[in-house]
Amino acid sequence: MKVKAIKVNKDDRTIDLIDQRYLPVKVQNIKAASLDDCFTAIKEMVVRGAPAIGITAAFGAFFAYKEASEMNVFMNSLEHLKEARPTAVNLMWAVDNIADMVNELSEKGKERNELIDILWENACEVLEEDIRINEAIGANGAKLVKPGMNILTHCNAGALATGGYGTALGVVRKAHELYGDIHVFVDETRPYLQGARLTAFEMHEEQIPYTLICDNMAGYFMSQKKIDFVVVGADRIALNGDTANKIGTYSLSILAKHHNIPFYIAAPFSTFDKKAKSGKDIPIEFRKACEVIQIGEQHITFTDCHVENPSFDITPGELITGIITEKGVITAPFEENIKKTLG
Repeated sequence: MKVKAIKVNKDDRTIDLIDQRYLPVKVQNIKAASLDDCFTAIKEMVVRGAPAIGITAAFGAFFAYKEASEMNVFMNSLEHLKEARPTAVNLMWAVDNIADMVNELSEKGKERNELIDILWENACEVLEEDIRINEAIGANGAKLVKPGMNILTHCNAGALATGGYGTALGVVRKAHELYGDIHVFVDETRPYLQGARLTAFEMHEEQIPYTLICDNMAGYFMSQKKIDFVVVGADRIALNGDTANKIGTYSLSILAKHHNIPFYIAAPFSTFDKKAKSGKDIPIEFRKACEVIQIGEQHITFTDCHVENPSFDITPGELITGIITEKGVITAPFEENIKKTLG
């Protein structure tokens, strides 16, 4: 893999993040060496994608503990970190797991310096484990793909959104490795253009054949029987299979259903929210108007027009063919099978 969003600097215990706001025009790294660096990187979308957000949060927690004068300050810092992005459950999962671990180890008498070392090693392991999980997702998903297929994906669920392999694009990568003649339709993914800027960048770097299309062209290509398979990532999955993903995913699922095209979600178990019974329990992040009003620095409409900018939508479980995970593919009935798989 040529693309890696998060690089670990073991010598000084910092991380380098590709600043995804500038891709593909410029590949620029920023160094994260504090809690504030990680919080800002998540909030301002230097790093994005649920798994990558969770990984960055794990390093943020390490910095938070190093910086905290006492335990309650550290716990408050973790709660602050969770506020960076509300929809991606991997952020909450990573932070809550670290809070539980620190409480448990503190009760067992672990010294501060020991805990600092443990939190660093934990963050590094979260990164490496994510890559292993994504590779398993890719292998499981590739079994569903046939040689010569045209695959449509939305937003970016690749190496840039994860530890370095990808969920939805992990399926694409593995299928391309196995069959060689896979072709990808890349939705531009307005308003932030994660498809046009990021997925196209990854496909270009990996030399996987792709075609960039506008979001509202998907139905046309489906009607022309030029799309055989749809796979997207997820930011949060409820127990009934309802899935939060980048805005526009819901529309694609309806189009796929109408054209009898398989529609799959690819996500790790950390993306399932055991507290969310359905999509109604998933908070939707609304982002800044400028993302709609302008592209880069260029304004494309009136600066004072009213804008609504939900960053995610909910795809109902009944529109999803299956959820590709590291342990296999979960199919309907989702509520029963998700609970059975999660344990």
